[in-house]
Amino acid sequence: MKLQSILRRLLGVIPTLLITWTVVFGAMRLVPGDPVLLMLQGTPVSDEAMAAARVKLGVDRPIVVQYVGFLANAVRGDFGDSFRSRQPVTSLIAAEFPYTMQLAVGGLLIGVVLGVVLGVVAGVRSGGWIDTLCMTAALAGLSLPSFWIAMLLIQVFATELGWVPVLGTGLNALILPSISLGLFIAGGLARLTRNSIIDVMQQDYIRTAHAKGLPAFLVVAKHAMRNAMIPPLTFLGIQFAVLIGGAVVTETVFARPGIGRLLVQAVLEKDFPVVQGVVALTTAAYVLINVLIDIAYSIIDPRVQS
Repeated sequence: MKLQSILRRLLGVIPTLLITWTVVFGAMRLVPGDPVLLMLQGTPVSDEAMAAARVKLGVDRPIVVQYVGFLANAVRGDFGDSFRSRQPVTSLIAAEFPYTMQLAVGGLLIGVVLGVVLGVVAGVRSGGWIDTLCMTAALAGLSLPSFWIAMLLIQVFATELGWVPVLGTGLNALILPSISLGLFIAGGLARLTRNSIIDVMQQDYIRTAHAKGLPAFLVVAKHAMRNAMIPPLTFLGIQFAVLIGGAVVTETVFARPGIGRLLVQAVLEKDFPVVQGVVALTTAAYVLINVLIDIAYSIIDPRVQS
């Protein structure tokens, strides 16, 4: 990909970010409930104290003024202070982000390993019982609710066998949440990889490679995989971006800290700055990952023009 194409893609994300940030700003103002009352948790205060609290939080200003101020501060990376804790939003996100990244990377690794293996095996052996078995496993990973899988993993491997802990933030406590997330990713990745492998294996250059006497493993690993991985790469990029946004269910079941739980709590409490900050940063990460996927396309297959 040429430098001009990269710059054009980066400039193209500005309207996307603007629309997304505008939507979340407006949506939070439409949610019923007074953020000041939620912050006070029902503590009786005078009208003067309520008015002073609104002035302090900045919700007394016209919506347009609040919106312009939000955009101007967001560009500088300043999302204000949380209504609830009065701490800087960037500090709250920074404290939760490492745990979400650990979970996202762990789930992605599990999903890639299982998904690629199942997809390649099913694609190479398409039409047989091996294909059916692999795709059944993939369909199960896609269909079963993640909270049910998480609870089953806890019951078997933590409660009954006692191999890994349920709670905590260490490496051992990351195993079960990663598997719970990874099974869903593996299901979708396996189906895409299988279809891509089947399509690529019917190409003339694959037949030529077989005719030259190359081992079947080398044909698949060197020739088929490189051209078959473009559709799965898109899927992985999107899934990873979603995971960065926070796997809310998994974090809740395993009582893990993370951006997902922070966002849900902020929405329930109408904590405008936290919601806006989380959405702004995760949207930016999502768009950046898509740009990186475009660059990866051109590396994997130079014929792809972005």
